[in-house]
Amino acid sequence: MNFDLNEEQRLLADSTRRLLADAYGFEARKGIVASDEGFSPAIWRQLSELGLLALPVPTEHDGFGGGAVDLAPAMEAFGDALLLEPFLATVMCARMVAKAADDDLQREVLPAVAAGTTRLAFAHTEADARYDLAHVATTARQAGGEYVLEGKKHVVLHAPEAVFLLVSARTSGDTREPAGISLFLVEASAANLSMRAYRTLDSLRGADVELRGVRLPAARRVGIEGGAFDVLEEGVDFATALTCAEAVGAMRFANDTTLEYLKTRKQFGVAIGSFQALQHRMVDMVISAEQARSMAGLACATIDRGVDAAERRRIVSAAKIRIADACRHVSQESVQLHGGMGMTEELKVSHTFRRLTMIAQQFGDADHHLERYAGAS
Repeated sequence: MNFDLNEEQRLLADSTRRLLADAYGFEARKGIVASDEGFSPAIWRQLSELGLLALPVPTEHDGFGGGAVDLAPAMEAFGDALLLEPFLATVMCARMVAKAADDDLQREVLPAVAAGTTRLAFAHTEADARYDLAHVATTARQAGGEYVLEGKKHVVLHAPEAVFLLVSARTSGDTREPAGISLFLVEASAANLSMRAYRTLDSLRGADVELRGVRLPAARRVGIEGGAFDVLEEGVDFATALTCAEAVGAMRFANDTTLEYLKTRKQFGVAIGSFQALQHRMVDMVISAEQARSMAGLACATIDRGVDAAERRRIVSAAKIRIADACRHVSQESVQLHGGMGMTEELKVSHTFRRLTMIAQQFGDADHHLERYAGAS
């Protein structure tokens, strides 16, 4: 399989990297982390102006109709820069809206996503669910032409910045049953919806969301009632593949900065990079990152090829297993080779360590995906 970028993909990747190099340095990122918003509206506008938000949106809704392969180079650049903006959550939810929502809801949401005027967050994870996508206890019952939502969602990344939440709720069936799950587009400012916001380990903004009788018109349902599981699973696999690409960018930075440190840090009058034992460890880190890059590319290409669900599950899970292992290896080695400095707030590598640690868990850890891979094989 050819993982080389075409000319348009290279130009977009170069533009993204230049933008982040100029406006998203480590010190600038610290300021964004400390801000009230937790992300930069100015950077969000610039991402939109580059066309990144429109890239995965269908052409009939002011987008470019791109796929995961088109987005992967940008995700690598985001991983290098440790981007805080809600890009992944927005394009992930937009994909599910594009796959399942009726025409009116698509026209309301997707052009706004492409223009950068709306942000989305995926409210799905619940207590005791672990990584089981079918575990949904939140309920949605019909009442007078509306739906009434009741339940709690945990660790909803980027919820504090979102205009809309894409909420999963059960309209029928048992708590762990795939059938009976529906998706709803809920305004983040809706009455009877409350958030407990916080900052995650890797400096993203998240929230626990409680819905206590949130009323929605039936037109806010995304797709067929009770038939959302397949759309939900495909959307999560799409986001998992992009997260793998993000990890590749973060690992590249970790390797580059660690190599630079080994070349400049001296002990006994010589650079520590001259010690053969450390050279071997550095080579192993590079190998892990290159293997991860290949698997991330395969996962993104598989998403775009539109293979059957079993094949998609198998390849995305295989990629996530490799990426999770590489995240652990590269992040831990980069910190150890920096010595005690590697865990200080002042060094970007410590923040990269945290992001890679979170990526290894996001959308399922290695053990979860090993089980999923076995079930799909």
